[in-house]
Amino acid sequence: MRVPLNIDWQQILLHLFNFLFLAGGLYLLLYKPVKHFMEKREAYYKNMDNAAKEKIAAAESLKKQYASHLADAQSEIEEMKKAAFEDAEQTAQSYLTEAREQKHKMIDEAKKAAQSEKEKIMQEANAEIEELVSAAIDKMLASTDENALDKFLNCAEKEG
Repeated sequence: MRVPLNIDWQQILLHLFNFLFLAGGLYLLLYKPVKHFMEKREAYYKNMDNAAKEKIAAAESLKKQYASHLADAQSEIEEMKKAAFEDAEQTAQSYLTEAREQKHKMIDEAKKAAQSEKEKIMQEANAEIEELVSAAIDKMLASTDENALDKFLNCAEKEG
């Protein structure tokens, strides 16, 4: 069977069969495994991407928690500073009050000591004056003039 243009249908069908056989073999040997490999690879990278997104979300959540904790800690530190400052002021005031009280106490004690010293000096001076007066009287008595004693006694009575 001769077809015009020298076309042999049997050869065409044989080449078509070989082509389909080659295409099927290549499909089974190359395309299907490569496609399966590509799908596995795509799934792997999607899983990695999802895991990375989850880790980023977890990191953001932790970042927000740490920022919250940091803000709480800073406010707590501020409160502690205020409390410490107030405590220091109260302590300083108590020390100042105590120092003032001690100052007044020391001044009072010094005044009492000065008064006591003054009284002691006055007593010693009075005792010395009495001795001098007694010595003067003894000298006057020792003198023969009895009128001098009377004059002295009269003068002492007038002054006293």
